[in-house]
Amino acid sequence: MKKILSIALSTVMLAVAVPFTASAEGNSGMRDISTMELVKEMGIGINLGNTLESCGDWIADVVQQWGDGILTPSEYETAWGSPVITQEMIQGMADEGFGVVRVPVAWSNIMGENYKISEAYDDRVHEIVDWVIDADMYCIINIHWDNGWVNTFPENKEECMKRYETMWTQIADSFKDYDDHLMFESQNEELGWESLWNPWGGTEGKAESYTLVNEINQKFVDIIRNSGGNNPERHLLISGYNTGIDRTCDPLFKMPSDPANRMAVSVHYYTPAGFAILEEDADWGKAVSTWGTDADFNELYYNMDMMKTNYIDKGIPVIIGEYGCPTVNKDPDSARLFLSSVCKAAYEREMCPVLWSTPGGHYNRNTCQMEDQELKKLFNEICDISNKEPEPPVENTVMGDVNDDGEFSVADVVILNSWLLGEEKSIANWKAADFCKDEIIDVYDLCLAKYQLVKVSSR
Repeated sequence: MKKILSIALSTVMLAVAVPFTASAEGNSGMRDISTMELVKEMGIGINLGNTLESCGDWIADVVQQWGDGILTPSEYETAWGSPVITQEMIQGMADEGFGVVRVPVAWSNIMGENYKISEAYDDRVHEIVDWVIDADMYCIINIHWDNGWVNTFPENKEECMKRYETMWTQIADSFKDYDDHLMFESQNEELGWESLWNPWGGTEGKAESYTLVNEINQKFVDIIRNSGGNNPERHLLISGYNTGIDRTCDPLFKMPSDPANRMAVSVHYYTPAGFAILEEDADWGKAVSTWGTDADFNELYYNMDMMKTNYIDKGIPVIIGEYGCPTVNKDPDSARLFLSSVCKAAYEREMCPVLWSTPGGHYNRNTCQMEDQELKKLFNEICDISNKEPEPPVENTVMGDVNDDGEFSVADVVILNSWLLGEEKSIANWKAADFCKDEIIDVYDLCLAKYQLVKVSSR
């Protein structure tokens, strides 16, 4: 059969391609789904922390003094304790059940004049983003702490805004052709300044600080929407006020105006700080080694309900961009309970929780597995990954019915054509396309599908 088809293939390929050209939406990969639907598809996530956002002037000093004096992305990537990231490490995250990887980035590393992002650094971010998407996960990239220049916005607004706009213009252009598996996040935690408003000292300067946060987030949306490629439709993540839940739920915080209406809001969860942040006592707080009292759970539910009421219930998707706790000086059972409880509370309220993970933390970058396999099981149970029944064998399949709607039509041939061109990530029922009965879906099956469709249509 394939020999016969090969003889005719050169004469039919033009006819195959023309009538069933994929739509512009299919070519771009930007599906007609809401941001709420996309966030639900993400499931639960993990951060590639302390890696591409590693920064500091000391790194260049060390390379100058002890190295060859040539700065490369790997010098920064490994500066805070991470090994050089490999595709196996990223695939391991997918294998452990995560559906989205947040990749914090310090774009100012090896930056040129006039805030020109290093091509080498940009290429390295691309490589890791590609690995995430190739592993069938979503990816989020942002401008992270980036050596703290965002903290100087209040006293140096004009120059900081120029820098912010210049950087996001370059990032948007570089990643414009990615499909909706890539999300841009406006910033990390730095939008909100105690130099303008001290949250523990009254309300003086509060409105001014919130106004600046809202202005920066609006600038972010305007830059992306006015850039090329898929960016006018890209799903965006808007940084809340210092990504604090109570501050982001304050009426002074405003979501930007977006012509595409494709935005989610980002908050972080490290509460209580004595357990979720401190490994030892500090001048501002006392470290706590255990978590799990009724008061602890009530505090968690109160905060998660606050986000649900103020955002989810109003149709605004929520991503918990970071949550976590140290492993040092923490009771292992308490750490496992805290992490699984935060994840579950967020997920059950239709929010996407993204675990903060750094080298030596919850995900082992050497074994490419979760360090705590009991925690992995709890995570998987939250998303029903481990409890899902295997898909039953396909019975009484209608040949050609790749979209699995019970009939074979022109829509199935369009989908099959798009899938073979790489414009569709998956098809609902691939076995229905196997006209050659060789468990390989290729152009020969497409030719037979088109031939069968003509026969069906002529009856």
